Amino acid sequence: MDIKEINSYGQEMIECLKLTTSPVAVKLVPKGEKVPEGIKKADEGMRHCQFIDRVRKTGEELYTLGEDQMCKGGAGVMGLGALPPKVASGEFYYKGLKQFSTQEAAKLTIEMVPTLAPDSTEAVLYASLEKVTFMPDLVLIICNPKQIMLLTQAYMYKTGGRLEVSFAGKQSLCSDGVVQAKEGEIGVTVGCSGSRAYTEITDDEMTMGIPIDFLPDIAAGLKEICPN
Repeated sequence: MDIKEINSYGQEMIECLKLTTSPVAVKLVPKGEKVPEGIKKADEGMRHCQFIDRVRKTGEELYTLGEDQMCKGGAGVMGLGALPPKVASGEFYYKGLKQFSTQEAAKLTIEMVPTLAPDSTEAVLYASLEKVTFMPDLVLIICNPKQIMLLTQAYMYKTGGRLEVSFAGKQSLCSDGVVQAKEGEIGVTVGCSGSRAYTEITDDEMTMGIPIDFLPDIAAGLKEICPN
């Protein structure tokens, strides 16, 4: 699979699913490796979910370092540094957001969040899938539940089975979407407080993270099952 094929899959997804925004290609550059030449650095700091929301609408291609990621919880799960102590301990979700009955319950949830090793990532690259110039690790698609259904059916078309997903309404576009897909599993997520508050993702939109190696079979499946 080369870049031109990936671009064509992106365009096919847009057309088959009737997406109004682009699928977003994401690559986590390992620590010590260089960002590919020709990709611009983000011109402002944002949260990871905001970069995803921005790129799906603008179609631009950019990269970010840890300093550009304003949500350090999201940056930490993707390996850009470590999780902030108040996030890792559960204090932030218990005392700050009051989303758990005890700090222990919050801590247990965070301990189960898929997380890359601290300081294992040098940079995060973003681009629209139909225009991407680098080889991505995964693609994030923000769309409605029916489109998630079609993507799931397309994934099942060749081999069958069931799609098992895991989410907690926490660390959604970073852990559920990116880290799970980076580790070879499709991630479906309903969003989290941050991604709902700081982006223009609508109440009726969900997210699917797809490992890039799954893309050819999903694209082929979509051609067969998408309504005309």
